[in-house]
Amino acid sequence: MEITTWHLEQTSPDDLSAAKPPAVPVTVTRSELVSPELNRYLYTAVGGDWFWIDRLGWTWEQWIEWLDRPGVETWVAYAQGTPCGYFELDGAVDGDVELAYFGLMSSFVGKGVGGHLLTVALRQAWALAERWPGKTTTRRVTVHTCTTDGPAALKNYQARGFRVFRTEVEQAELPAETPGPWPGAAKK
Repeated sequence: MEITTWHLEQTSPDDLSAAKPPAVPVTVTRSELVSPELNRYLYTAVGGDWFWIDRLGWTWEQWIEWLDRPGVETWVAYAQGTPCGYFELDGAVDGDVELAYFGLMSSFVGKGVGGHLLTVALRQAWALAERWPGKTTTRRVTVHTCTTDGPAALKNYQARGFRVFRTEVEQAELPAETPGPWPGAAKK
């Protein structure tokens, strides 16, 4: 399968074009304790329909090693107390923050939550150094998305002020089906 990957960036907090709040109230909370169980749950619940497979084989220790680095943060979105999405910031490189993972659980897609959550994610990315003493002020925020991600992903990133700075096209072999949050489960 041919996969196109778009690498996007913002180089100033002024690049952010905020989305309107969703119709359903959404709260977004930083998970301040490192929890491989939480991150693996979010990763599979959000990415299972989009071929997020690179971390599926990670051990508990690999998750700890990734998450327990200065500048790495997990933020969880809740709609009426129910987890509805998340984002993971990787600010391990001073001055650069990568929006490493971002997405919604499938039952919340198309309800106006994505633009709002991305707005929150970008505000937190630009303010990351304020939460990590000794970190350099954020100068650049990056993200990448590809043709196997949700159909609205690229448009949402661009609508929030991201600009494409590199595009790559490659051939990749993917499983016949997405792993899904529950492998083999039928969609409603």
